[in-house]
Amino acid sequence: MEAVSRRRLVLGCLLLLGWAGPRCQAGDSPRPNVIVILADDLGLGDILATNTDSKIPTPACDRLAREGLTFLDAHTTSAVCTPTRYGLLTGRYNWRSRLAKGVLQGTSPPLIPPERPTLAHLLKAAGYRTVMIGKWHLGWHWGRDDAGEIDFAAAVSGGPDANGFDDFFAFSASLDMPPYVWVENGRPTAVPDRREGVTKEEDRYGWYREGPIAADFKIPEILPEIARRAVAHIRRQAATAESFLLYLPLPAPHTPIVPQPPFRGQSGINPYADFVIQVDHHIGEILAAIDEAGIADETLVIVTSDNGCSPEANLELLAEHGHDPSGGFRGHKADIYEGGHRVTLLARWPAVIAPGRTTAAVACLTDLYPTLEAITGGHGTADRPAGGEDGWSWPEENQAKRQGLPPVQLYDLEADPAETTNLEADHPEIVADLVDRLAVEVRCGRSTPGPDLANDREINFLPAGLAQAPAPAR
Repeated sequence: MEAVSRRRLVLGCLLLLGWAGPRCQAGDSPRPNVIVILADDLGLGDILATNTDSKIPTPACDRLAREGLTFLDAHTTSAVCTPTRYGLLTGRYNWRSRLAKGVLQGTSPPLIPPERPTLAHLLKAAGYRTVMIGKWHLGWHWGRDDAGEIDFAAAVSGGPDANGFDDFFAFSASLDMPPYVWVENGRPTAVPDRREGVTKEEDRYGWYREGPIAADFKIPEILPEIARRAVAHIRRQAATAESFLLYLPLPAPHTPIVPQPPFRGQSGINPYADFVIQVDHHIGEILAAIDEAGIADETLVIVTSDNGCSPEANLELLAEHGHDPSGGFRGHKADIYEGGHRVTLLARWPAVIAPGRTTAAVACLTDLYPTLEAITGGHGTADRPAGGEDGWSWPEENQAKRQGLPPVQLYDLEADPAETTNLEADHPEIVADLVDRLAVEVRCGRSTPGPDLANDREINFLPAGLAQAPAPAR
C-alpha cells in the first residue's frame, strides 16, 4: 500500500487491526466516550511500551498498553507544540495553517479560523458533551482596554468555546509563557496581582518567563489541578446518559519541570524523569476514575504527545543513567528527525479493542478526526484532511549550510533508525519521486482522494537552491 494511502487509514488500525480478536465489532457497540490525553514534550523512549530500555517507571501507560493497542510508528505533524495541536483538533496538516514556523505565544490571536471544524464540533454534532481542560496554545482574543493592554477582567473570545467545546478550563500557552491566568468558559478566574518568573540560572529545570500571574495560578499545582478537574468531570458525566469528549492537553513534562512530592527524587535520575513519573501517575488517576465510574468498556482512552522530548530535560544526564527519551531514534523536539515527531500513541477501548496488541502501521495524529468520525457516526466536512523547520539538534540549519551539507536528506529507517547515513545522492530517483508527491499534496491541500482544498497561506516547502518542478497532476 502506498504511504499516502496508509497515512489516511491511520488509526485505521482501530478500524482494521485493533478490533481483531474476541471483541465485538464497532457497529455492534454504543458510541464510546472519548478521552484524549496529550502530554507535552514526552519522549517516545520515556514509556516502556515504546522503549523496552526506558529507565523511568510508567505503570499507568504500561497498563494502557497491556489493555489496548500500542502504535509503534505514530507521528505528529510537527515537532513543536502549536502546529501539532492544530493538526490533532482539525485533522489538517499543520503547514496548511497561517503559522509558517514556530509556535504561538500566550497573547497570540486564534490560529484556527472560526469556520474551521474541529474534533469538538464533530462530536458535539453527534450528541456529545465536549470539554477541554489544560493547555490550549492555539491562541485566543484577550479583552483589551483603550490603550490596547490586556484587560484581565474582560471576557476572552476565540478560544476552546469558539472551537466546539461546551466547557473549558484552560491557560493560553505553554506553562513557561505568560500571562499566567486560568480562563474558565471565556472568563479569567482572577486578575493578575503581580509579575513573576524564574530564570534558567535560578532553576535549570523549573524556569518560566516573567509575566503577570494571578493569585490562583500556582505553577507547581497546575498539573495536579488538571487531573483533579478531569476526575471530577468523569464522575459527573458517568452519572448521566450523555456521551462525552474530554480533551486533556497536559502542560508536562514540558518546562517548567516542577515535580511535586512524592514524585520529586523518585526516579533517582533527575527532575525530568520525576516529572514523567508524575504525569503517568495522573494518567493512572484518570484510569481509576473511569473504572470507579463503571464506564471503562464504553470509553476510548487515547494517550499521546505533541512532539518528542526537549533538550530542557538534560539529555546528557539522562544518557549517563542509560535513558534515551528518543528511544534510539535521532533527534528530539523541534527536529525533523524521528525523535522530533515520532511519539507514543496508546489506545484502549475494552469493549472493542483486543488487549495487548501492537501495530507497526504508520499513524498520524491528524487521523484522529476521521477515526472518531467513523466510530461515532458524526458528520465532518471534506475540508479537514491532514514541514520541516530549523531543528534544535546538531547540525542546525546554518551549521549545515556552512558545512556544505546537502539540502535534502533521505534515510532508510528500517536499516538505519538513527538516521546516520544520508542516501539522497545514491537514490536521486526516490528523492525526485517524493518531492513530486509532496508538491501534489501541497498544491491539492490533501494526501487523500477528493476535491482540492485551499491552504491558509502560500506554501513554499523546498529549501533554497533546490529547484521545484511544477506539481504533476494526480
